[in-house]
Amino acid sequence: MSRLFSSFRLGALELPNRIVIAPMCQYSAQEGHPSDWHLLHWGSMALSGAGMLIVEATAVTPEGRITPGCLGLWSDAHAESLARSLAPVRRQGVIPLAIQLSHAGRKASSRVPWEGGAQIPVEEGGWLALAPSPLPHAPGELPPQELDAAGLSRIREAFVAAARRAVDCGLQAIELHMAHGYLLHEFLSPLSNQRSDAYGGSLEHRMRFPLEVFRAVRDAVPERIPVGVRISATDWVEGGWNLEQSIVLAQAIEPLGCAYIHVSSGGLSPLQKIPVAPGYQVPFAEAVRRAVKHMPVIAVGLITEPQQAEAILAEEKADLVALARMMVWDPRWPWHAAAALGATVEAPPQYWRCQPQQHRGVFGDVKIGQR
Repeated sequence: MSRLFSSFRLGALELPNRIVIAPMCQYSAQEGHPSDWHLLHWGSMALSGAGMLIVEATAVTPEGRITPGCLGLWSDAHAESLARSLAPVRRQGVIPLAIQLSHAGRKASSRVPWEGGAQIPVEEGGWLALAPSPLPHAPGELPPQELDAAGLSRIREAFVAAARRAVDCGLQAIELHMAHGYLLHEFLSPLSNQRSDAYGGSLEHRMRFPLEVFRAVRDAVPERIPVGVRISATDWVEGGWNLEQSIVLAQAIEPLGCAYIHVSSGGLSPLQKIPVAPGYQVPFAEAVRRAVKHMPVIAVGLITEPQQAEAILAEEKADLVALARMMVWDPRWPWHAAAALGATVEAPPQYWRCQPQQHRGVFGDVKIGQR
């Protein structure tokens, strides 16, 4: 039996298989509200046959957006518009829906990627970014404002409020973004956190704010809602955040009730040197998995082939696998993986007749040509 297509539980949430659609920023929101594009994108992903869809990085405050086009959940009005956009997907009941909550930190106020991604000057409609320390992400950028105690409290409560709104919207799991150089990752890395107070310096102090945010969110939402995290296992920069520190973080967050840890890498510094290759981040996921007791681990990063994904799970390098770009390239990747691995996958009845003769049984008990 295929391990990839076996069911899996994240706390009280049961996934039909172990394929996770990783969060993918679409940079297409309007003042934080989802657009028609989001409905098209989420609908396409929801019909893929994957085990769970994680909605893109969603800002908990206005200044926490990466770009002006980023999704937000900082007000009840945003919750209402998100719920409306998700309603058609939820009504079909074809896939569990999660959301990634985020604050961009010093990487905020950026242009969308297809416009270059550079920082937007304040005089051109940008805004002052916030960070653990007044250190810009890249040379030539406006330094961010260092967060004081009041700022930390405000952002922590913003994560809590956004998490509660997410539950009210019907989202079934929450992922806190501690990766890719955004605010919570910035607190973790000594390259971006040079504070001298209780939130900087030692590893214990650098982990303090991300752990406070996690604990506050976990306490604020119902126990039935899994709360996980996404981390960058390494900055890929000498003297930065690394795998050893990631393992300490994983071991510290597991007892707090973390439902899973999603292991990515990089994003903190333009000096990063990433040896990109198929499955290049899987060894990090494997190391974290060996270091924790029971917390599920998601592997991600250039996982493109069904047999590759199956082997990662069969060799117990991770508990689930996440795909992003591959899902855009092939929105029916789970169907095709099921066919390759001799497994079955859920599909809406409107699509049953498309099943090729050579792949009979991919849709379970569906009969070819059923009318």
